Amino acid sequence: MKLHIPALAAAAVLAACQPVDSSPVTESIALSQATPVETWSPRVTRLLAEMSLAEKLGQLNQVAGGRSRNLNSRLTPDELDRVRRGEIGSYLHVAGAAPLGELQRVAVEESRLGIPLMFAMDVVHGYRTIFPVPIAMASSWDPADLEAASRIAADEASAAGLHWTFAPMIDIARDPRWGRIVEGGGSDPYLGSRLAVAQVAGFQGGDLAAGATIMATAKHFGAYGAPTGGRDYGTADLSERSLHEVYLPPFHAASAAGSGSMMTAFNDIAGVPSTANEHLIDDVLRARWGFEGMIVSDWNAVAELINHGVAETRVQAAALALRAGVDMDMTSTVFADDLAAAIEAEPALMADLDRAVAHVLTAKERLGLFDTPMAYHNAQREADVMLTAASRAEARRIAARSLVLLQNRNDTLPLGEGRGRIAVIGALAEDASTQLGSWRARGTPDTVISLLDGLRDESPDGFDVRYAPGTEPGSDDLSGIVAAVAEAEAADHVILVVGEDYDLSGEARSRSDIFMPASQRALASAILDTGRPVTVVLVSGRPLAIPDIAERADAVLASWMLGVEAGPALADVIYGRISPAGRLPVSFPRTTGQAPFTYSEYPGGRPADPDLSRDSNRFHDLPITPLYAFGHGLSYASFEYGAIELDRPEVAPGETVRLSVPVTNTGSRTADEVVQLYMRDPVASVARPRIELRGFVRVELAAGETRTVTFELDPAQFAIFEAPGVWRIEAGAIDLSVGASSADLRQSARLMISGVGISDRPAAAIATRIEVN
Repeated sequence: MKLHIPALAAAAVLAACQPVDSSPVTESIALSQATPVETWSPRVTRLLAEMSLAEKLGQLNQVAGGRSRNLNSRLTPDELDRVRRGEIGSYLHVAGAAPLGELQRVAVEESRLGIPLMFAMDVVHGYRTIFPVPIAMASSWDPADLEAASRIAADEASAAGLHWTFAPMIDIARDPRWGRIVEGGGSDPYLGSRLAVAQVAGFQGGDLAAGATIMATAKHFGAYGAPTGGRDYGTADLSERSLHEVYLPPFHAASAAGSGSMMTAFNDIAGVPSTANEHLIDDVLRARWGFEGMIVSDWNAVAELINHGVAETRVQAAALALRAGVDMDMTSTVFADDLAAAIEAEPALMADLDRAVAHVLTAKERLGLFDTPMAYHNAQREADVMLTAASRAEARRIAARSLVLLQNRNDTLPLGEGRGRIAVIGALAEDASTQLGSWRARGTPDTVISLLDGLRDESPDGFDVRYAPGTEPGSDDLSGIVAAVAEAEAADHVILVVGEDYDLSGEARSRSDIFMPASQRALASAILDTGRPVTVVLVSGRPLAIPDIAERADAVLASWMLGVEAGPALADVIYGRISPAGRLPVSFPRTTGQAPFTYSEYPGGRPADPDLSRDSNRFHDLPITPLYAFGHGLSYASFEYGAIELDRPEVAPGETVRLSVPVTNTGSRTADEVVQLYMRDPVASVARPRIELRGFVRVELAAGETRTVTFELDPAQFAIFEAPGVWRIEAGAIDLSVGASSADLRQSARLMISGVGISDRPAAAIATRIEVN
């Protein structure tokens, strides 16, 4: 039986279990909005006193200097005059050390107050050196890989004159129909939180004013990844518990990691648009979490408050967004053109305006732009750092670590001696553009080594690699399948590259059907009918429904979209130079109707039962499991897990417990294993998820080697959401399990929580300390 602490008693027990550097959670904080008290630097304070209303509005105005595929196209002489008049605070869709240097010179030398500009771009998974798409890098289950990729992206982007990226995207996404699932870290709040922290660290480094760093933007604050039906921009109709336990933890983690900015989401939560959600921004983000960065809207989102139906005019939209806590208006010009009228009608908004301007000026100050505004405009550095051999090597390493071996019947992979003639089938094998994915910044197809070229150029001696395109993903022309079948029939082994091209996933690319395009299904069926050994390389930006491939293919690799070193990375795994160790950050449903599927769903009163004769929470025409589970991924080695040891049988709030498990490589080669720790609260005051991830680590093990993995856990990681800023720790049992995936748990132990307490942090946002010995 669990003990329950009501919110009114929270303050009485807080001191025993809350971190010493946190603010007390009291009844007033728990039940009412709190207004953050902020102070500004002397420079920001002075500028606020000197600025006119028009100059203040200019600082909140972000305009497009071009389009994503036509950068700088709008930087005309008239635009320079606007900068001189102080009408612009930031530009996006711009790049280049020299042209942006001239723009910055005008701002600091020819405007009245000399306030520098901020230059921004969506540098999501690389600038010139394009790394795997984010969902692919999340599949590495190694935050260090995402930090390394973000660091290189920041180095290149800052050399090109940029100060600010609109990344990382840390929306939790559980519905593969949603096109933007490709941009994030998957479906789990704990995994997502760890990846968010890593990317913020990679972009920003230890000093935002350092020349090789850029300001991160954690986006899209709210619950953008939960639109109804997976349709982009749609409403997220969530319970408050789901919002705080599932969708907000990565944002809390990013805030605690010092993300310099956040972006509000396009959509609404239960009817309240995130761009006008004062409770979410001012109360939760700023007052409770202590976020000190700036907040930017998404593209045109302030004006779109009219479409949402919460504002009738642009003046009303301006007032709503400013009052909610939005500091900068991306492209809609509502703040620039209409906020003055809103302030005239409601003078109290002037305080909100000053606060927003101060946030923008403080961001520029932290970037060092007041002191060294030209530090980002060295054309020689720009030429030197782009797409270097070292960056490409890192892109190849991370891409290989992102591949997920979904199945491998009879040890089909790796391809070794005796597999002489290889038929690579599928037009996606030579599609360099698709490997760049969406949001490719300044990446270009000519810098990509395609899957086909990698398999050819990196093949071992004695291999004869042939190719037939078959059919394009978006084409109805199936005439090439005949030649592809002939090539397959003549081969010793077939590598079938199928899936979706880059334009089928991304923003505004939601799909009602997560099966492959018809041409790809037709090609796969024809090749599998040949009876030859087939390895399927699945190219996609989302989990796809591939039941026929899963049933008939010998091996399946989820390759996602791997970036500039796609081909060599795939060759490293196919030919066995590297053992795959990627793990799925989101489940693969068996069919569209099974989506969204999450391993951490609530069991319900009649949990899913494989026995169809029993009434239970399931579809009658499908198994109760996904096709491939969260955390799943195979290796060329095998691993055994020893018994769990706890350093104490029970733990009280404010204490920690250490869980240790030995892991042995029982295979014949060196390989990585991703050791995963899950928790279950079997009896609580409210129903709890079936299991929840609470720790993971990727460990390299030589053949026969045993290493002990130790997880150090805090009872606050088992806490239950009660109210914003109040997380209840309940006394009672916690079941802990360790294994290779959410569906392959090898060892378990029970821990007792001996007391009750309150935490002020989302449970899934708290990092587990890990040692490997």
